[in-house]
Amino acid sequence: MYSNFDELRENCLNCRECGLCETRHNVVVGVGNPKASVMFIGEGPGENEDLQGEPFVGRGGKLLDKMLTAVDLDRKKNIYIANIVKCRPPHNRDPKPEEQEQCIRWLRNQVTLIKPKIIVCLGRISAQKLIKPDLKITKEHGMFFKKGNYLMMPMFHPAAILRNPNQKPDAFADFLTLQKKIMEICPETYTDLG
Repeated sequence: MYSNFDELRENCLNCRECGLCETRHNVVVGVGNPKASVMFIGEGPGENEDLQGEPFVGRGGKLLDKMLTAVDLDRKKNIYIANIVKCRPPHNRDPKPEEQEQCIRWLRNQVTLIKPKIIVCLGRISAQKLIKPDLKITKEHGMFFKKGNYLMMPMFHPAAILRNPNQKPDAFADFLTLQKKIMEICPETYTDLG
């Protein structure tokens, strides 16, 4: 367990614990404010993320940024974004369970350092890994689950919304639900976090 972000980042960038290290361009550690009360967690980097070294920067990332902006959230200011796995699975396939297990320690360390009050799981893989293995994203998106010290909410993955635009109204409603919960339990998210 690393006690600061610089140490965690440096060690994570050099990780070679699973086969994903063989095909990556960049390790995608995360982005955002390490003092954030709200953390978004996806499944893993895609091609654009692998090339740029930042989570959610492709088409799905642009959609995510629009939805964040609509509820006064910003990846550079008042939230933190990370993934279950830090290296891109080849051809954007789902990360294998053993890859998730090898990589989850980095995410756990990030969560420990950030101490978020709310964790938003973007997509089925993240939600099933972090909330419960049998979670049904189409039925349980937008609901809150209490896990230890964290309030967790599954949402549709932005890439899934791009594939199925009919989910956009539900996804936006989930962001409004999230905004209401933030105002209730961590309103500091909307003030200067420094």
